[in-house]
Amino acid sequence: MSFAAYKMMQWPTGIQNCASGFLTHSRSDSTPRIPPIQHNDDDDIDSDWVPQPRDLAPLPNLVITAANILEVYTVRIQQDPPKSSADPRVLDGLAGASLELVCHYRLHGNVESVAVLSVGGGDASRRRDSIILTFKDAKISVLEYDDSIHGLRTSSLHCFEGPEWLHLKRGREHFARGPVAKVDPQGRCGGVLVYDLQMIILKTTQAGSGLVGEDDVLGSGGAVAARIESSYMINLRDLDMRHVKDFTFLHGYIEPVMVILHERELTWAGRVSWKHHTCMISALSISTTLKQHPLIWSAVNLPHDAYKLLAVPSPIGGVLVIGANTIHYHSQSASCALALNSYAVSVDNSQEMPRSSFNVELDAANATWLLNDVALLSTKTGELLLLTLIYDGRVVQRLDLSKSKASVLSSGVTTIGNSLFFLASRLGDSMLVQFSSGSGVSMLSSNLKEEVGDFDVDASSAKRMRRSPSDTLQDMVSGEELSLYGSATNRTESAQKSFSFAVRDSLINVGPLKDFSYGLRINADANATGIAKQSNYELVCCSGHGKNGSLCVLRQSIRPEVITEVELPGCKGIWTVYHKSTRSLNADSSKLADDEDEYHAYLIISLESRTMVLETADLLSEVTESVDYYVQGKTLAAGNLFGRRRVIQVYERGARILDGSFMTQDVSFGASNSEANYGSESALALSVSIADPYVLLKMSDGSVRLLVGDPSTCTISVTSPASFESSKGSVSTCTLYHDKGPEPWLRKTSTDAWLSTGVGEAIDGTDGAAQDHGDIYCVVCYENDSLEIFDVPNFSCVFSVENFLSGKSHLVDALTKEVPKDSQKGDKVSDGVVSQGRKDALNMKVVELAMQRWSGKHGRPFLFGILSDGTTLCYHAYLYESPDGTSKVEDSVSAGLSNSSVSRLRNLRFVRVPLDVHAREETSNGPPCQQINIFKNIGSYEGFFLSGSRPAWVMLLRERLRVHPQLCDGSIVAFTVLHNVNCNHGLIYVTSQGVLKICQLPSGSNYDCYWPVQKVPLKATPHQVTYFAEKNLYPLIVSYPVPKPLNQVIALVDQDANQLTESQNLNNDEQSHLYTIEEFEVRIMEPEKSGGPWQLKATIPMQSSENALTVRMVTLMNTSSKENETLLAIGTAYVQGEDVAARGRILLFSLGKNTDNPQNLVSEVYSKELKGAISALAALQGHLLVASGPKIILHKWTGTELNGVAFFDVPPLHVVSLNIVKNFILIGDVHKSIYFLSWKEQGAQLSLLAKDFGSLDCFATEFLIDGSTLSLMVSDEQKNIQIFYYAPKMSESWKGQKLLSRAEFHVGAHITKFLRLQMLSTSDKTGSGPGSDKTNRFALLFGTLDGSIGCIAPLDEITFRRLQSLQKKLVDAVPHVAGLNPRAFRLFHSNGKAHRPGPDSIVDCELLCHYEMLQLEEQLEIAHQVGTTRSQILSNLSDLSLGTSFL
Repeated sequence: MSFAAYKMMQWPTGIQNCASGFLTHSRSDSTPRIPPIQHNDDDDIDSDWVPQPRDLAPLPNLVITAANILEVYTVRIQQDPPKSSADPRVLDGLAGASLELVCHYRLHGNVESVAVLSVGGGDASRRRDSIILTFKDAKISVLEYDDSIHGLRTSSLHCFEGPEWLHLKRGREHFARGPVAKVDPQGRCGGVLVYDLQMIILKTTQAGSGLVGEDDVLGSGGAVAARIESSYMINLRDLDMRHVKDFTFLHGYIEPVMVILHERELTWAGRVSWKHHTCMISALSISTTLKQHPLIWSAVNLPHDAYKLLAVPSPIGGVLVIGANTIHYHSQSASCALALNSYAVSVDNSQEMPRSSFNVELDAANATWLLNDVALLSTKTGELLLLTLIYDGRVVQRLDLSKSKASVLSSGVTTIGNSLFFLASRLGDSMLVQFSSGSGVSMLSSNLKEEVGDFDVDASSAKRMRRSPSDTLQDMVSGEELSLYGSATNRTESAQKSFSFAVRDSLINVGPLKDFSYGLRINADANATGIAKQSNYELVCCSGHGKNGSLCVLRQSIRPEVITEVELPGCKGIWTVYHKSTRSLNADSSKLADDEDEYHAYLIISLESRTMVLETADLLSEVTESVDYYVQGKTLAAGNLFGRRRVIQVYERGARILDGSFMTQDVSFGASNSEANYGSESALALSVSIADPYVLLKMSDGSVRLLVGDPSTCTISVTSPASFESSKGSVSTCTLYHDKGPEPWLRKTSTDAWLSTGVGEAIDGTDGAAQDHGDIYCVVCYENDSLEIFDVPNFSCVFSVENFLSGKSHLVDALTKEVPKDSQKGDKVSDGVVSQGRKDALNMKVVELAMQRWSGKHGRPFLFGILSDGTTLCYHAYLYESPDGTSKVEDSVSAGLSNSSVSRLRNLRFVRVPLDVHAREETSNGPPCQQINIFKNIGSYEGFFLSGSRPAWVMLLRERLRVHPQLCDGSIVAFTVLHNVNCNHGLIYVTSQGVLKICQLPSGSNYDCYWPVQKVPLKATPHQVTYFAEKNLYPLIVSYPVPKPLNQVIALVDQDANQLTESQNLNNDEQSHLYTIEEFEVRIMEPEKSGGPWQLKATIPMQSSENALTVRMVTLMNTSSKENETLLAIGTAYVQGEDVAARGRILLFSLGKNTDNPQNLVSEVYSKELKGAISALAALQGHLLVASGPKIILHKWTGTELNGVAFFDVPPLHVVSLNIVKNFILIGDVHKSIYFLSWKEQGAQLSLLAKDFGSLDCFATEFLIDGSTLSLMVSDEQKNIQIFYYAPKMSESWKGQKLLSRAEFHVGAHITKFLRLQMLSTSDKTGSGPGSDKTNRFALLFGTLDGSIGCIAPLDEITFRRLQSLQKKLVDAVPHVAGLNPRAFRLFHSNGKAHRPGPDSIVDCELLCHYEMLQLEEQLEIAHQVGTTRSQILSNLSDLSLGTSFL
């Protein structure tokens, strides 16, 4: 393995930062205000205290970051008039809220902190906010949302690294944290603390100076976001600040005021009882124009454990200082404090601090403001606390803390508007929660308070969107999180507000992955081979922490649950159609609800030369003989017309309309008038697209026919649209798009959109039922690659794009090319002519088009195109009104006068969306087969199924496409949905082997993640898991906190404590004080058959203060009976403080001798106490290798005893991982890097072959096997990986003592586990390089603490060189988000230690995947510069993704 590729397979899901701000819209862009329904009708007692829903302003966006992922969401509100005020799901007149993705970026760097820069100006402001991102060591990027590209654009970059800024580090290399960004609440400046002591002030551009600026903004049409004008630096050392802990900006000052929390001189645990109030806060007034920062007030003698500042919103002002045991409030004029537990001490121990009514520790808490005087704190145990400031005027008199609900362990919390907050979490699922505040007696006064001040005006922006009540959400947020529901009524004081909460949405998280194991799925297929065999497996991962701990079951591919299967050779297509015998003409609107649940009536199967028809009642029975369907030849398509009253069946020479099983009309495609002169009989239909009441046909001679249905008579007539006989050339592919929905979307983008709303509705409404259907459009791609959209049935062009094939990042209507802003998109047209010759050589064309808008109220249409080389282009439509005012008005006036000419969809644009599809297959030159099969409801999911040789499910969730491959059946030729008695919202597909399968989607999985995931809650922290294949069991280590009295805890640690109790004068109060310790046990879990909850088969408890460190299934050779035994081995350690010598136990259990009695599933066969912690175990050729403390001992198993046969004193400290291949041993030490040993049977000796002489804090190790080459892989605490090799012949290896570096790479996440899996052969490709040993090649799958999964796969040299030179080109060719450099990100991070750089032998697929997203012309150009071809690069990339399509 000289060369490797690094590839992410699931991106991070653990959310580290969250913020909210108006990014995609400004505060004034509110949707038309619908006053909420008042509860006037029920004059009962409730209506006095039911809080009236506040008037709702638009909600801000939510920004989240997870490691290097940046996502922007918009909150969609569903406002239902409450059926009754007792409906539990409706809170404040709101039935639901959900998050919808706006944009998603994968950055080349981990985000350290996020701040939202907003420009004040109240609700009427038209300015938008920007995002400030900071990255290690001192990079700052400011991003703003740009409507014209429907994405984020970098507005400024600030970098304080490199040689000219070295003096800022003051000689230090290691910093406790990355840069922290905070923003002035009025948006006048931002501050970023870098290198722990340098404060960078970012000055924002002020809008003009006064009102003129605002008007300019309006005149230009687009909204202007807040931007940074300049930056300068304050060295906090000059202000005599040494150890800065936190800083923030205050509310309510004329100039920005920054408060800094810093420690004057540090204290430490041994001196804390004497020296405990070491912190202070200093308030600086920042004048950005004079660059001065005078100190205006300060407060000293704050406790040493203060760590966080929280600025109190107007009208109160001031700052809260949060410590582990106290909360202090300080402003220029007043201060007060609150003690949280018995550890809180006042400065001179004399005056008593006010105590809270309960004990709590607040270290590592997160906070946000719900109202201007109520803060929400989320503690380290996941409890939510409400902190109320009791104030009079602007003077805070005291603080009041009350308990609320238990929730997820959070990493951040942010308020969204005035009625929602978001709990971000790295350890569990993040949640969107709605809150509603009523209050006790002082309802009036508190309402008045809410009116005052800016905070609530800005924040009263909430709840304006709709979404169907999702039952799936109710299932997802099961278990512990549900305790958020209900109302938390606190102590009845006049000042106390009461809050009620409801969980509205949640984002799933599978991190942190501590360990995983690879086991068989329940519905595995024993006969599968090759890639299909991979879908037999699943990853069972230990994830989460504490009460959010769970087992996550991850599978990359979907394996549908088969209900029944039939042999059916030679199938070409399948369709299901509806038929209801009694269907009245105007039943459409009233029956929409039932339509979802209507069963299918017939299944039509097209074979090579005939058609079968089956009835889909209780049994599938063939009725081919007794129906009037065309059954003599193959069918091209079948569907329903006229609101499901008729079935249409299209075959090569004609079409039939059927009412149930009786034919009512038969049409043959003769020649249309224009081409009657030459042999018309040759024209057969090739492809069909149905959109009620139209059917579009593409004929074999390149012409296009439209069948027009007449709903009143239920008949069709053939027409040939005149606009296609123009000079455009022949049509390559075409499709119909039905813009359904209560409000058709595409209409909004036309230039006379203002006509079609309001007045227009009334005029159109006269057509009656036709209006319900929305609008129908025809999307056409010509042989010369231009794409046009026509409206049907007039066939006037409403949108056209040149050169659709090249896959531009944005599609803009060809007529708007004059706009200067889009010049950068238009300039590629000239190149198109030059490269035409090269494209002919490629011979690419568009073979399939589809356009679809799914059911969401805010959904926008997607446009899909499949090219002949297997590329899938995916575009998402969006609306952008270009700022040129004049031409638009004239257009709309003329359109208003003559309704016959339909105005163009001038404001329609498309943005290209990356699809992570593995599929790349060249389509054969035969007739095109349909690959995109759209479904509206399969197991309540919607999206499309991509059939072909690499089938995949693409599901639409949160307006984002999730791609999940399906490997289990190989190639799939036909697919359709089926909903009947036995198969509820299921599907039918036919494999290329000729098997028809009727299936349902697996129910337990959640598909709204990169991989389908099923979470099994454990309510405890999982640590390690292993798999027992014979019985399909998963033993795993879990720990859970147990509160114990303090004297018991001391007795555990210190044997002599009983005599000491008197002398240490622990009073009774402190002895009964509870202290929590983690207790460990090993649970043995069995997966449930139907994807339901897992069963706990047995538990093995550990002794008190004994931690289980490792659990492994080992196969040992029993020396007395000469048989192999598979045993469960557990290694433990006693944790008893630093005065007791370390000990540990090794335990061996046998699993399942007698299966009938579950109590005896586990029986202990051996246990022994050893010196040192037993941190790793492995089976080595029938022996047991045990790492106990600083020794490694090899034991043989006699059946009753473990006897040592060899030992080696190698790892100086503590083994963290142990791997074995044949007789080679790889050891990773907690500080001393890796050791490579071998075991010789004949001399019974363990010998050290080589080691790495550097110091390295290992996290995980594994062997990497590439043919006959063995390499050693290690991941470390600096988020790097290194690959070493053993080469005793090389001179620099010091005669083989030293391991040599083969490659190094910065992953950007802590890798906790590697799993070695054999790569799949991509045997269909020949000539894979001379002498390449493809048979014995293994990739390493890894999991990280961010919840991401990736793999390291070996490459042969010729592929590596090709991809590496491509990678170097892409560094400059791709515009990187936030201006980050991928090369800098992937350099080895040594954290200031001396490190000699190793070879650069790993290519980064995270960068290479941008190649497919480039324009075709650029792809060809770059491939030409690299000296290869585009198809060669794409086949290398697809080989790599096929070879690693595990699970």
